[in-house]
Amino acid sequence: MAQFTAEAFQNQYLADGATDVHAIVRVDATGAASTMTSSGGAAEVIIVDTSGSMGERGIREGAAAATAALQEIADGTAFAVIAGNHLAWQVYPTSPVPGTASMNPQTRAAAINAVRGFRADGGTAMGQWLLAARQVFLTVPDTYRKHAILLTDGANEHETPDQLTWAIQSCMGAYQADCRGVGDRWQVDEVRRIASALLGTVDLIPRPEEMSEEFRSLMRASMSRGIANAELRVWAPAGAQVLFVKQVSPNLEDLTTRRREVNPLTGAYPTGAWSDESRDYHVAVRLPAKSVGQEQLAARVQLAIGEEVQAQALVKALWSNDDALTARINPQVAQYTGQAELAAAIQDGLAAKAAGRDDEATSKLGRAVQLATQSGNEEMTTRLKKVVEIDNAETGTVRLKKQVEKLDEMALDTASTKTQRVRK
Repeated sequence: MAQFTAEAFQNQYLADGATDVHAIVRVDATGAASTMTSSGGAAEVIIVDTSGSMGERGIREGAAAATAALQEIADGTAFAVIAGNHLAWQVYPTSPVPGTASMNPQTRAAAINAVRGFRADGGTAMGQWLLAARQVFLTVPDTYRKHAILLTDGANEHETPDQLTWAIQSCMGAYQADCRGVGDRWQVDEVRRIASALLGTVDLIPRPEEMSEEFRSLMRASMSRGIANAELRVWAPAGAQVLFVKQVSPNLEDLTTRRREVNPLTGAYPTGAWSDESRDYHVAVRLPAKSVGQEQLAARVQLAIGEEVQAQALVKALWSNDDALTARINPQVAQYTGQAELAAAIQDGLAAKAAGRDDEATSKLGRAVQLATQSGNEEMTTRLKKVVEIDNAETGTVRLKKQVEKLDEMALDTASTKTQRVRK
């Protein structure tokens, strides 16, 4: 049986007149990998880009990656394979209507044989792929967990941005999707938008021959998620305002706009499926100011599955005129706030660089270097060094490199939302 625990890290002391309370809530799950929240089982859809840009090598490795994923799907799991270019069609099971097969040795062999028929042709319309997966998942409404892997090698050039947006919005809440881009022709912000909306991850696969191991790892991780559709519930007292709710570890994800009203004082935020893991959330609440010496419960943060609360942490506020107490910044809050600023600086800097706004890019990436140095984030500093020349890391004085590998920029971009765990 899965067990959840929750713990809040904060400085509860507020100065006279202060209103905003910040806390990091850590949620740990154990036993989730061996738990199923329903007898309905799980469903998996593998989506592979088969556009012309994949070429012979890409298609061959894409088929190998799909095969690697198929070999990791547990028997009894509902599954399907979709190929996508400017259209989308179901490669397996072979049927004129959307549907799934139940994984067993026979269907696994048949699906592996089917993906060998991948051919590179046509353009790219990822919205069509997402909608096709949604249609598949609609045929198995009782499955407790619905998950897709999406692979692309190019930009979404064969449908408008509005069409992609509509497709993404149509799929939100229907399934989760981990998205991967291979090579250097896809757009990180475009694929990240899909993954973020569908509560998944985005990452770069530099070379086609690395796809198989990545697909194998993604499917193993999905098979270990025995808890689905968990929610983070945040109660705040009457008169208070929940400023934001963000996942800050292991990845940065702003959940604020995903709020679902449970009751007038409580909102629920989707967290997706869980394995045995630990996640951190940054919760900020604005309270009406109170007099020195007064205290108040600022928020009650719960992890719930359905209507059952599994764990709870309390966020408190106590007004004080002791500067030694009120001036303290909780280390967890401070470091995650810095990591969120770091991610924004990297993404904004790379966007400015791509648009030819070199002064802005230099300023933003210089700030990123400064933040990475201050927090001791050596991995991010190393990635930044591939994009800028660092003259003074402490002050963030940098120069844009004249020659930069596109893959290095993309690796920096995709890594920007991966955070380092802050210790207690």
